[in-house]
Amino acid sequence: MRGARAQPNTGSKEGINSSKQQKKKKEITIDSFCTGNEQRANETDGEDPAKEKSEIPVNWIQALEELKMQFKTQLREAEDNWKKNLKTKISHLETENSVLKAKINQLENEAKEMKDETKQMKDEVKKMKDDLQRKSDQKEKDDQKTKDEIQSLRTRIQQLESSNLTRQQDTVKQNQKNEKIEENMKHLIHKTEDLENRSRRDNLRIIGLPEDHDKRKSLDIILQEIIKENCPKILEQEGKVEIDRIHRSPPVLNPQLTTPRNVIAKFKNYKTEEKILQAAKKKSFRYQGTTVRITQDLAASTLKKRKAWNK
Repeated sequence: MRGARAQPNTGSKEGINSSKQQKKKKEITIDSFCTGNEQRANETDGEDPAKEKSEIPVNWIQALEELKMQFKTQLREAEDNWKKNLKTKISHLETENSVLKAKINQLENEAKEMKDETKQMKDEVKKMKDDLQRKSDQKEKDDQKTKDEIQSLRTRIQQLESSNLTRQQDTVKQNQKNEKIEENMKHLIHKTEDLENRSRRDNLRIIGLPEDHDKRKSLDIILQEIIKENCPKILEQEGKVEIDRIHRSPPVLNPQLTTPRNVIAKFKNYKTEEKILQAAKKKSFRYQGTTVRITQDLAASTLKKRKAWNK
């Protein structure tokens, strides 16, 4: 850029110097020309007038003077025109020089801006590269973390599967144990129920006997009267029926219940109990105008099964 700027300045200086030299040459030529004419005039004046008159006519001298004046005028006009043209060219060259300087400054500014933009772009590229590198490193860390978590989950799944398999096996074993325990429980319940029913084989249950009779007589006397009223043949054969114990069930009266409590009687003789039960199956027993039912005293579970069977 500096070389390009120096070239038009050198050309303009050389043009100005050449124009000054040409002007000086022209001025010397005009002066010399006028001086030569004056010298020649002086030489002419110094000569003999008679001789001049004899040699040069007057009209010629006037014509020569006029030509001289015209030539001087033309020379001055040419010199003025040349100066004007020279000034115009110098002004034009200076204008071009200033335009070139402005363009050079503009180019220098543009070059500076481009340099700044290049630097900024380099910084941005470096920043983007750093960001990409950081993101890549972070992604690798995340991938590694994910892989570790997946491996940990796989290990836990395997442990859970193994534990689940062990638990299933334990469950199967426990179910087998439970089934065996249930079978044993059923057997024990059946045995208990059978033992309870065997222990109740000497008992009879009297249903529907009003509670008011207990206030006037004991349950033992009431049972004797029921047997005497409904099956006197047993008393004729056996005499007095021997009873081990007799009571109401449940022992405590619930005032909210409207039906009388059952009476449970245990006989000392099993055969007597069977005879009374057979007689009760043949006909309904009554006591002082009230119908009472006499059934075998069984366990609650047995009664529940019989009820379901009857349904």
